[in-house]
Amino acid sequence: MTSAPHDVAALRKSYERDELDEAASAADPLQQFSTWFDQALKAELPEPNAMTLATVSADGRPSTRVVLVKGFDARGLVWYTNYLSRKGQELAAQPWAALQFHWVELERVVRIEGRVDKIADEESDAYYASRPLDSRLGAWASPQSQVIPSRSVLVTAAAQAAARHLLNPPRPPHWGGYRLQPDRWEFWQGRKSRLHDRLSYRLHEGAWLRERLAP
Repeated sequence: MTSAPHDVAALRKSYERDELDEAASAADPLQQFSTWFDQALKAELPEPNAMTLATVSADGRPSTRVVLVKGFDARGLVWYTNYLSRKGQELAAQPWAALQFHWVELERVVRIEGRVDKIADEESDAYYASRPLDSRLGAWASPQSQVIPSRSVLVTAAAQAAARHLLNPPRPPHWGGYRLQPDRWEFWQGRKSRLHDRLSYRLHEGAWLRERLAP
């Protein structure tokens, strides 16, 4: 017995929750992002800090994954990961990336592009120390993005890390933070009839130039 085919082409949604115009938006994209992020928090969305990270390999092959933003300010947006993972290797070869937040319930998307650099060791140390013990041990146990024969490999490695480091594991040398320094932002607000609002910010001679894009 086969299941009925999904009529994907018939899926529809009308976006009518909000609007975004130049008069109501901030002149600085970081301020605009901070406002929207606060609204996502207040709306109690599931994982409002989840963002898609897109990187490109040395031979031009793109890849994406979801990571969690752990801080943002005038210097950029920060997340943490294994430096030896696929994304870490791709950033080492090509230090430019794109981020995307999709707050479905608010009918909003934020896209961000820029150069990525590792953050200072002291910042990575401080964040690592703030993590739950299981997460700190997990950073030692997982050879992220590598092929492993079974889950038991991870469980065994975590137990070995716990026995070795007890309650105070140091930050692994292969684990830490990255910061994307934006040179482009886009704020997308869904609108009725697919006439969505799109405001783009790009650096131009040291200042942010705000422009409206066609949906």
